[in-house]
Amino acid sequence: MSEKPILGNPAVVGLAGFGGTTLLLQFHNLGLCGIGPVFWSAMFFGGLMQLIAGYQEFNTGNNFGFAAFTTYGAFWLALGGILLAVNYGMFDISTTDIGWFLVIFTLLTAIYFIGAMKQSGIHSTIFLTLLIGFILLDISHLGGSAAFTTVAAIVLIVCALSAWYLMAHVVYGQLGIKLPLGKPWIS
Repeated sequence: MSEKPILGNPAVVGLAGFGGTTLLLQFHNLGLCGIGPVFWSAMFFGGLMQLIAGYQEFNTGNNFGFAAFTTYGAFWLALGGILLAVNYGMFDISTTDIGWFLVIFTLLTAIYFIGAMKQSGIHSTIFLTLLIGFILLDISHLGGSAAFTTVAAIVLIVCALSAWYLMAHVVYGQLGIKLPLGKPWIS
């Protein structure tokens, strides 16, 4: 009887891409970097990398990972497309248009947040901060003050670093280093 080979966990690259691209966008939102690095990160690190991770999660039978990584991979690719369209004047895209685009992902994040609460404390933290960040960005883009974007950036930095913490948990776990995840928020 042959043993199954140990395979890598696709969540590692998905969380790396999600956390890194989210972090970079918040640096932009805080005025610390330009939009160029955000565009390229959105296309490859956040977009393509998460799509690949999501499809690999599908192969493991993990519906939550499959749905979340492919959703946010598509989000980053679409956002990259919006940035490109705005830069080249391809479409007349208003702040309100972007706001409604964000609302779609806010609603999806609310659905994923419920599932995250069944997994661990860190999963819950990632999706709660993502949900709050999206809500603040929705308000900012749909007629609220730009100050909401600044607050969202701070909340989403916590989200990004939490995603990297979960990534570190997976990477280090195989090396015998156990990072605590916290208990699920609902049983």
